[in-house]
Amino acid sequence: MKQLFATTSRGFEELLKVELTELGAVDTKVVQGGVHFQADEETLYRTLLWSRLASRILLPLIETKIYSDLDLYAAVSAFNWLAYFDERVTFFVDFNGTNREIRHTQFGAMRVKDGIVDYFERQGKARPNVDKMQPDVRIHAYLNREEFVISLDLSGEALHLRGYREDSGQAPLRETLAAAIVLRSGWKVGTPLVDPMCGSGTLLIEAAQMEAHIAPQLHRLHWGFDFWKGHNQTVWEKVKNEAILAAEEKQGKIQPHFYGFDLDHRVLKKAQRNAKNAGVAHLIKWQQGDVAALINPTPNETGTVICNPPYGERLGTTPALIALYSVFGQRLKKAFGGWNASIFSSEATLLDCLRIRANRQFKAKNGPLDCVQKNYQISARMSEESALENSLEFNRTSEVAVDFANRLQKNIKKIEKWAKQQGLDAYRLYDADLPEYNLAVDRYADHIVVQEYAAPKNIDENKARQRLLDAVTATLNVTGVETNKLILKVRQKQKGTNQYEKLANKGEYFYVNEYGAQLWVNLTDYLDTGLFLDHRLTRKMVGELAKGKDFLNLFAYTGSATVHAALGGAKSTTTVDMSNTYLNWAEQNLILNDLEGKQHKLIQADCLQWLEKCDRQFDLIFVDPPTFSNSKRMEASWDVQRDHIKLMANLKRILRQGGTVVFSNNKRGFKMDFAGLEALGLSAVEISHKTLPLDFERNKQIHNCWLVTEKNYAR
Repeated sequence: MKQLFATTSRGFEELLKVELTELGAVDTKVVQGGVHFQADEETLYRTLLWSRLASRILLPLIETKIYSDLDLYAAVSAFNWLAYFDERVTFFVDFNGTNREIRHTQFGAMRVKDGIVDYFERQGKARPNVDKMQPDVRIHAYLNREEFVISLDLSGEALHLRGYREDSGQAPLRETLAAAIVLRSGWKVGTPLVDPMCGSGTLLIEAAQMEAHIAPQLHRLHWGFDFWKGHNQTVWEKVKNEAILAAEEKQGKIQPHFYGFDLDHRVLKKAQRNAKNAGVAHLIKWQQGDVAALINPTPNETGTVICNPPYGERLGTTPALIALYSVFGQRLKKAFGGWNASIFSSEATLLDCLRIRANRQFKAKNGPLDCVQKNYQISARMSEESALENSLEFNRTSEVAVDFANRLQKNIKKIEKWAKQQGLDAYRLYDADLPEYNLAVDRYADHIVVQEYAAPKNIDENKARQRLLDAVTATLNVTGVETNKLILKVRQKQKGTNQYEKLANKGEYFYVNEYGAQLWVNLTDYLDTGLFLDHRLTRKMVGELAKGKDFLNLFAYTGSATVHAALGGAKSTTTVDMSNTYLNWAEQNLILNDLEGKQHKLIQADCLQWLEKCDRQFDLIFVDPPTFSNSKRMEASWDVQRDHIKLMANLKRILRQGGTVVFSNNKRGFKMDFAGLEALGLSAVEISHKTLPLDFERNKQIHNCWLVTEKNYAR
């Protein structure tokens, strides 16, 4: 009997123990990361050939305590390596773990290598060569504090590499993980198994090989024991021939009841090739299909739905995923009554979107990701309830965020009719109307943007996230927008020029209509979209005031006010902003509206510095400065409350007699310094209420707006 150790992913140790016992192992003992066991020669080879869960099968050679690299070297160089392999082989050392003296695995591996080659030299043999790519012998060294174990890796390459997978789709499951998911799913051999998002087919292939009695390593060509002096070729061939016979006996006796669906026809072709390589192509039926239209391929039988649906670490992927999981749950309830389902994901909150209560769950790791596998029993009653829901007018929103969904639907009926009459493609549908759902929902043509306002610190993070998921689900359902056209953003209080921060680099621009103007928007790459919707009426007013006038747009952003002024008949326009990105955007907005020529100037500069040096005069000035800025590109900080009179002094200098300044800002509680204005010979009339559009009427403090003129020309 040999003392052996099988490694596996954390969380699978007990499963592996059961599997090894069934294969004939004795004295099994579970530890973190694997199972110690004893086996005779036949059982040893059987575990290598048949284990679906083990990552490696190791033969421990040295077990000792070490306290320094000298201890390590001495233990390795004193060992009788010639009893296990000779000098003609190539080898490689895998080293895992550290202690206070050996702090780097690379250093530990080097000392083990030195000890091995020095041993052979002292025996009068040639130094065996190291081969990192395809070594004949792989040595596994493990260090935990002072405990040190060196083993001969009898597997060679890791056992999850079955050899059937030529290519994979995105985020493929390791074969060992896929096998564990199948074993934990509750699926019973002989019953249908459906994977509605099968990707490269690993889950179905592993299950089909189980039912077909195909040893997972049956076609492996190279083993870690090939150059081991303890290898018994006769026993190995006996075990392998038994495995071949077991697979042949099952040929033709299994009905093809494995079904794989995927939306991507290219990944399905990979799955078909993988299944062919694995010897189970005849057992699996592949079909291109969207999970939203998932049907039960065997409605007269009861089986299991198994799935590893997409999950994203970035919140930007969430809307599509919420929709995916929600519709998946609906299809399960409608088409698979009486079946079991087992779903593996790294996002437990996304699994909540299925709206089915799990009866079992397991934790696992997929690489660095903490994941969960949840098993569900889909009762026939669920199918009846799902059919009833589909007959109701508001069936898709009846379960999720009911108050939010009802308010959003009410707002849509009111606002969309108005927007169509006004000739608007971009407008707000919801703005934190309900305190429980602290977010904004904006429509940009056929796109929807959901902006989540940062939750207060006293709100539980998980609760806030669940509300957000529910709100996104309800928004998708109420608006009917395509999932890839819903964008989710987390909105936090911004300082300075953080609104210029780049979030992505998709470069997806399209234009919207606003009172006859066409304006480019980008919903994904920046915190803002390129168009401040609450200033819509202000821009319209600027256009009406601009005819025949020289127009200046300061802090211009993407130049939307300039476009309105130019379309309104301005004699000239000057657009100033510190950001080249937004000035280029402004230029594209002008071009989009066929507004080109020398009369339209674009200037990249710090607006305050440019203003102090400006020697031109203008009839109409639109200025919408930030509330606060301390950008490194500015000479001094800016505070709109503190500094607006200084700004007005400079504006008066360049304002032509009888001219008008349209002054706007977003500071809540802003107080105009009327005394300071009077000292400058200026007067101001607040027109905030006139510039607040219907879709922002609930948020009366979103901005304030003023008409500033010389006292003698006050309106």
